[in-house]
Amino acid sequence: MSHKNEEFDFSGFPWLKQRPVKIFKLVFLLSLFMILGYAVYFFASLPDVSHLKNENPKITALMQMRMDQAKTENKKFKIRQYWVSYGSIPELLKNTIRIAEDASFFNHEGVDFEELKESIKRNLEEGKLARGGSTITQQLAKNLYLTTDKSFLRKIKEYFIAQRLENELSKNRIYHLYLNVIEFGPGVFGVEAASKYYFGKSVSNLSLEEIVRLTAIIPRPLITNPKSNSKWLKWKCKWILRKLALYNYIDQATYDTILLTFD
Repeated sequence: MSHKNEEFDFSGFPWLKQRPVKIFKLVFLLSLFMILGYAVYFFASLPDVSHLKNENPKITALMQMRMDQAKTENKKFKIRQYWVSYGSIPELLKNTIRIAEDASFFNHEGVDFEELKESIKRNLEEGKLARGGSTITQQLAKNLYLTTDKSFLRKIKEYFIAQRLENELSKNRIYHLYLNVIEFGPGVFGVEAASKYYFGKSVSNLSLEEIVRLTAIIPRPLITNPKSNSKWLKWKCKWILRKLALYNYIDQATYDTILLTFD
């Protein structure tokens, strides 16, 4: 006995024909409200950064995270940080850190899209988050308010907080905050604390070699000592010196002299 495929006749049950459409509309509207609701919550949860125009943060999210980690591991932890004025920080140190971390800092609006494009390309090639591509403003946003995890959601928050920082603060103020809160070692935050901790002197008295060594450890502050002579640190210091010479912050004779200290 053969059976023919026949369409079901909905003529006697019109509500069955309308029901899928109504369900789809209901699901669509609920999804839309959920997305809008989360968007409102997301933006409402972003920090107000306007007070940073005139106030220095007493503690950052990164400091708190390090304290929590030490407490969990039952370890002693001491924060070393000394706020210094923007004018007290040597111009050479400002320029060295900037060209090493974010050469176009004074030209972008919080995000360096060229660097971001290169980061995405490398991450796709390696199949992991190998390169961050964060600007100084984004690094400050992360240090002040976020965690160090490499998640997509964190990067989105970092982007929007960076935009708020750029809209509310001057470039010099953003950089001033950054230089005072950046991590340089276990419990060591800011250029003044790093200078005193590693070299026993104020940041205003650092030599060129010491400036280069401090700058070099920024990507690896918890595992690299600026006074060491590891192969990686020497390579990084030479890379920074080449950048300084390229941007004409040091002359050829100075470059040649300091380069010898890293051989």
